[in-house]
Amino acid sequence: MEMLSIARELQGNAYPGRGIIIGKTPDGKKAVTAYFIMGRSENSRNRVFVEEGKGIRTQAFDPSKLTDPSLIIYAPVRVLGNKTIVTNGDQTDTIYEGMDRQLTFEQSLRTREFEPDGPNYTPRISGIMHIENGTYNYAMSILKSNNGDPESCNRYTFAYENPKAGEAHFIHTYMHDGNPLPSFEGEPKLVGVLNDMDAYAELLWNSLNEDNKVSLFVRYIDIETGNYETKIINKNK
Repeated sequence: MEMLSIARELQGNAYPGRGIIIGKTPDGKKAVTAYFIMGRSENSRNRVFVEEGKGIRTQAFDPSKLTDPSLIIYAPVRVLGNKTIVTNGDQTDTIYEGMDRQLTFEQSLRTREFEPDGPNYTPRISGIMHIENGTYNYAMSILKSNNGDPESCNRYTFAYENPKAGEAHFIHTYMHDGNPLPSFEGEPKLVGVLNDMDAYAELLWNSLNEDNKVSLFVRYIDIETGNYETKIINKNK
């Protein structure tokens, strides 16, 4: 698979929706994840990321303007032991609770499907990072309607064992802007990553569409120690 420029991927797409990137730094020392949200409506744009425990939560920037919290207020990132869960919805909790009961990532998601926001039927995208004894692997999932038909849910899981240094995979909710919004197609895209977290966060944030971007979360986890650094950028300040 050809490695794509993450900057060009984002700059060339005004509305990828929400996106997850997971990979490993070029020096092989850090596990990397990034999650961003975008919005077209006032309700979607009225959000910020805030830290909550070892994870993050979305929060209304101006609570007086919040109209429907059901699909926009959730915990995108939670940590369960040596596992970091990243998703675009409240299925973060479903995965956390399932894996806490010894279910697998895939089994935990069996109880969920795409979002009930017809006609878009936004896919649920999820990632899980597992770091243990100096080893690192990750998996990504997408649950989406069958070409816009809500009667069928298509489920795809992609697992990456011993990922290569300098490589990451990128999955997002929408192929591009549209009405209805077309769901992501194919397997996660192979993209590059940087050793420097601040530089990578800046690259991602500056590449997202200025009008539609809302918030960005980036985390670098030391594969040997499990220690991590986090950066959050919110458009609303």
